[in-house]
Amino acid sequence: MKKNVFLKSFILVSILFFSCEDDLNISCVTCNSPETSAFEVCRDQNGNATVNGENTDTDYDVYVAGLEEAGATCGGG
Repeated sequence: MKKNVFLKSFILVSILFFSCEDDLNISCVTCNSPETSAFEVCRDQNGNATVNGENTDTDYDVYVAGLEEAGATCGGG
């Protein structure tokens, strides 16, 4: 019985560990514009842009393209 509980616990911990691995794939750039101070735009794990920790509910590529069209420069890593 104890062996079965240990095995289930091990499997659960393994699943939780590997399910969080995608969180490491968040990439960020720093953007600057004449109207604002520098700010960080990140591609969230769902593909949306996150600005200073706030999800914009907008696709990252669309969001950054809009910023650049408005005169901002985004780059770095």
